[in-house]
Amino acid sequence: MESPEITGRIGNRGDLTKGSIVKNIWRLAFPLIVGNLLNDAFNFIDMLFVGKLGPASIAAVAMSGVVVGIMIIAAIGIGAGAMAMVARFVGAKEFEKADHTTVQSLFMGIAYSIALALIGPPLSSPLLKILGAQPDVVLLGASYLKIVFVGSFTIFVFVLLASSLRGAGDALTPTKALALATFLNVALDPLFIFGIWKFPRMGVAGSSLATVISRGCGMVYLLHVFFTKKSVLHLNLKKLKPDFSVMYRIIKIGIFSSLEMLTWNMSGLIMMRIVAIYGTFVVAAYGIGMRMSNIILMPGFGIGQAAATLVGQNLGARKPDRAEKSAWLSVGFYQVIMVCGTIVFLLFSPQLISLFSTDSEVIQVGTDFLHLLSLGFIFMAFSTVLARAMAGAGDTLTPMVISGICLFGIRIPLSVFLSQGMNLAARGVWLGILISSIARGLIIAFWFGRGKWKYKMV
Repeated sequence: MESPEITGRIGNRGDLTKGSIVKNIWRLAFPLIVGNLLNDAFNFIDMLFVGKLGPASIAAVAMSGVVVGIMIIAAIGIGAGAMAMVARFVGAKEFEKADHTTVQSLFMGIAYSIALALIGPPLSSPLLKILGAQPDVVLLGASYLKIVFVGSFTIFVFVLLASSLRGAGDALTPTKALALATFLNVALDPLFIFGIWKFPRMGVAGSSLATVISRGCGMVYLLHVFFTKKSVLHLNLKKLKPDFSVMYRIIKIGIFSSLEMLTWNMSGLIMMRIVAIYGTFVVAAYGIGMRMSNIILMPGFGIGQAAATLVGQNLGARKPDRAEKSAWLSVGFYQVIMVCGTIVFLLFSPQLISLFSTDSEVIQVGTDFLHLLSLGFIFMAFSTVLARAMAGAGDTLTPMVISGICLFGIRIPLSVFLSQGMNLAARGVWLGILISSIARGLIIAFWFGRGKWKYKMV
């Protein structure tokens, strides 16, 4: 018979190591998908308001976003490590260890944010210059970045608390916090950017201040949930002590997630340079195509995160077969979505591209890109879900290595060879992306099927 504490904690979200796997997948995946959409909406709203300030302001936020994206990689890595450990401990009903892991991730996140607050502001302008920003863009972007650097603790603590909750099987609470932050951002953006009422007109800097404040409010909500014991995980001020052995274990798992994200960012920059050879129309078509593909990937990120939690918790409960079944069922659900996406892209690509551009050449090139890209969607279902499932088991090294091989060993060289060596121009790049996507999906599926992740210690 389970203790009252275990029963009470489980009662907050149900036991994911028992019952219907299908129900558990969607109980987790749906709020995660909504959360991903809210996160996209958060960034879209920022750009929407800033867009009214002119091209230089748009460029400043876009280029600052590259810096912020690199900055947050470390926090996401820490979150991935904590999530895997929390899932394993919750599955084993070792809740105090899960609480302790969350605390240690917060110590690291806060230490990292303090370092950024100290060294980030002086580096804001040099970083933007390295990215090639014009002087007016550097001035605007630096004002944006300085506020983000100083207030980075709100973003990091938010990310880390949300990661631990998802590992514990509570996907709804982080989504509520993100909804709160998004709605606040909608309200604060025009006030700070345009100086409505008695607020100062801050322009681009107002956008970053709105981001920090709204994320901070979401962070406060999550902390309230933790400290009032309204979630699976609890925080206690008396137990807020650093434990470097646990920090090391978190880093050992999370560092490869961070490196994988860095790999994707670096390969993305290289691919953009390859595409840019063929002119503005092709760059525009590529940008629109990648934006459209991200929309179809959004459900996969949510389903993959759900699979990660289910795998981690069932391994903690010593149910490896149930963990594996959860992952494969998750893949199956996402493949159904991807089949629908493939049909839509094959039939309606011109119409979809025309939502972003009315230029006939952009529509033609973009349609060709989406047609070829969609042929790999079924295989991308394997890589999107199973890579996250392995990370949930604590195996973040394998997905990182496979991504590195497929991006730098297949995608980039093959895109150059087919586009330039075989004179296929932009279509050669599209084929390189398609082939590497298929290869990544098949390799990850094969490696996951071997089952070595079941024995990963966290």
